[in-house]
Amino acid sequence: MEFSQLAQVRFGFGPAPGKPAPADAEAMLAGLAGPDDLAARWPGLNTEAALALAREFRTAKKTAKHASPAEIEAMQAALETQQQRMTTVLLQNLQLSLARAVEAPDGFRERLWAFWRDHFTVMAKRRQDVGLSCAHGEALRPHITGNFKTLLRVAETHPMMLIYLDQTFSIGPNSRRAKKRPGLGLNENLAREVMELHTLGVAGRYTQTDVRQLAELFTGMQADSGEGFAFAPNLAEPGAETVLGKTFGGDPAKVEDIYAVLDTLALHPDTAHHLASKLAVHFVGPAPDPALVTAMAEAYSRSGGELMPVYKVLLTHPAALSPQFAKVRQPFDYVATGLRALGVDGEAVMAREGKEIRVTAFGPMRMMGQPWLAPNGPDGWPEDDAEWISPQQLAARINWAMRVPARYSPAPADLRAFAEATLGPRLSPALAQAVPRSETKVEAVALVLASAEFMRR
Repeated sequence: MEFSQLAQVRFGFGPAPGKPAPADAEAMLAGLAGPDDLAARWPGLNTEAALALAREFRTAKKTAKHASPAEIEAMQAALETQQQRMTTVLLQNLQLSLARAVEAPDGFRERLWAFWRDHFTVMAKRRQDVGLSCAHGEALRPHITGNFKTLLRVAETHPMMLIYLDQTFSIGPNSRRAKKRPGLGLNENLAREVMELHTLGVAGRYTQTDVRQLAELFTGMQADSGEGFAFAPNLAEPGAETVLGKTFGGDPAKVEDIYAVLDTLALHPDTAHHLASKLAVHFVGPAPDPALVTAMAEAYSRSGGELMPVYKVLLTHPAALSPQFAKVRQPFDYVATGLRALGVDGEAVMAREGKEIRVTAFGPMRMMGQPWLAPNGPDGWPEDDAEWISPQQLAARINWAMRVPARYSPAPADLRAFAEATLGPRLSPALAQAVPRSETKVEAVALVLASAEFMRR
């Protein structure tokens, strides 16, 4: 299989009418290194705006709680308006993510963005934090082609991450604040996930003592859904901490010590291997060739955490270019790839009202097992194929293939050509014969989009 055909499927969202396939890996890397045109064209919610939304929500909630009997109806209506506004924000985030995916020249930047959003999973546990959960992904986006040290720092100090992993409840047991308010104490959630999920990996060489020491070093990092990130020395545990055999911090506590430990974790050999393995599993298959993982990890370490050299190995290593497609598309990937195959462009997606996005993407993705920005835990969405192909999930995909395409575009005039363009050399003889023999064009399109070949990448 030619690189251009394979790359569209493995590293992007499939072929799209009118969009040329990437000529080679160098062309894809050049596009990735260039300006982020789609983020400029359809900018997402930034952190400052998300904090403002959260403040408005909290104000409405507080006002409704303390409203007089004469005011209660109006105040409750105002609170409901804020709740509906957060739902709109979530739908708009899905909408622009889909628009970018279907419009992208080769899809690689969008796939990487989805990967890193999942790697640094956050979720709004409260309605007031929905905007921040969207803004967290937008904050990551400018750094997914840079150095992982910067990406890590942005991810971990964002207010949404601090709220999600309960860092806002972590107080140094011997801090000045704790002495005035006994009972306050340490929360290890952020420290544990930074080591286990975001850097060293579950098999990394760290101990429970390292986790606790890192948690003590993290005290002082605070945020709320109205004011954002701040460092509060009076909440920080006094003295220095030792993480992975290296000493950080001291008195007075300062945020630069936290940045230093994050940099150390980012450049650890275990982090290089963990990130390389996770990228290879996500893009290539559940049991990637160890040579591919090693080559990616070495590129990471040689460059001091730069991500572009890692992506170059991913796009060029022989083990990453096998014509066997071993991954099942996750629901967002499936929906975006389906719309792209139909020739739907970003403008068409952005022109839809929120109700239409709910019906054609938000609701179906939930039925397929991937509610938008709501994974089950901080480890993000599973990579195991079995998690995405239950009978109910497959039925939801078939229903989408039968019902949604016609809402976006008329059926292709030449159904055989549509199947060939969508699946390329993966089109089986049986499917090639069945498509033009379908009773209706709707069924023909659904046969392609619900096929086993289309669902794999």
